[in-house]
Amino acid sequence: MQKIRKGDKVVVLAGKDKGRTGEVLSVQPKEDKAIVRGVNMIRRHQKQSQTQEGGIITKEAPIHLSNLALTDPKDGKPTRVGFQVQKDGTKVRVAKRSGEVING
Repeated sequence: MQKIRKGDKVVVLAGKDKGRTGEVLSVQPKEDKAIVRGVNMIRRHQKQSQTQEGGIITKEAPIHLSNLALTDPKDGKPTRVGFQVQKDGTKVRVAKRSGEVING
């Protein structure tokens, strides 16, 4: 089970976007990176194609998972993630800060 998944709300801990929050759009487990909406924006020159127009476009670049922390469901501050096995045998993610179960 991964600590950070698609759809999670995360806080950036280090880098040029330190302190900013966003939603995880995708996770690349093999590279230990994630793409977060509105974070680590880069500008790229794109050649015109049949489907997309050319010009300078801005898009999100992958950011390393070590620079991200999940937001606590209770107060929205960064928290570490632990795992717990429920009584029915399902494994869930738990916020270390508040002890609350992280949905998803």
